[in-house]
Amino acid sequence: MSPTGQDPTTSQPDESSSNSSVKEYSIDPAKLLRVGARPGFWAYLKEIWRYRSFIYFDSQARVAAGHDEDRLGKVWLVLNPILNGATYYFVFGLLLGTGSGVPNFLGYLIIGTFMFRFTTQGIISGARSINNNKSVVQAFNFPRATLPVAANLREFMANVPAYVVMIILILAIPPVEKITWLWLSFIPLVAVQFLFNLGLSLVLARIVTRFSDFIHIISFGTRIWLYLSAVFFAADRFADHPVLMAFMHANPMYCVLEIARDALLYGTLPALNRWLVLIAWTVVLLIIGSWVFWRAEESYGRES
Repeated sequence: MSPTGQDPTTSQPDESSSNSSVKEYSIDPAKLLRVGARPGFWAYLKEIWRYRSFIYFDSQARVAAGHDEDRLGKVWLVLNPILNGATYYFVFGLLLGTGSGVPNFLGYLIIGTFMFRFTTQGIISGARSINNNKSVVQAFNFPRATLPVAANLREFMANVPAYVVMIILILAIPPVEKITWLWLSFIPLVAVQFLFNLGLSLVLARIVTRFSDFIHIISFGTRIWLYLSAVFFAADRFADHPVLMAFMHANPMYCVLEIARDALLYGTLPALNRWLVLIAWTVVLLIIGSWVFWRAEESYGRES
């Protein structure tokens, strides 16, 4: 007996029983990934889908808090495009007379202003999304593409009330337009426009994270793009310039506005080639944007 009164033979662990309870695991070193390593392209896309709840709730929260400091709050989501449209109507419609010969020029201008603003806000927010969230990018491991996606979804949510007001204005301001089945084409049009914005945002976000000054070039470029997309005038004034007309018809935003105006204002079936040009731009930008952004996945948060 030991001084404690215990039998020494019972105080020793049973090595045979402990060894039998240990399980052996085999680890394949080839399947181990470095923390923060870039996954394969298709695995990366699947990982973005896994973060869909984060993307949605982040977008929703930022829209809700977007104008909390303003007295009018979310009313500015509607007032901004209306005031822009009124300014453009005064300058281009009344002073410069660019609306002469354009049926329902006020409705024509309203559609151009509201819809172009959606694309401008989407690509600028998406391009800035990585630089504006560097602390999050450096602190957590997640697919960085969720940030441009969330930025574009946020702009879509913010523009839904604006599009509702746009429809109301078209129906309220003379000459009053009639609702036809062609109005249903506005839904897939906005969906394609959202995907177009996202694809372009992914390309621009990659450039801006590498060269932050490029955001100023984007702001300048969107203003030029605005003037080249027939927002304030009819493209027919360039009918005698085939090169300019060809450039206009290849412009994806011109296609967006023409499809919306044909369906909502003029009750005519949008031309098939407008859809084909817009969809082609969207598919190409989504593929290139996703690939380019994915290629630099490991560098985000480290580049100046």
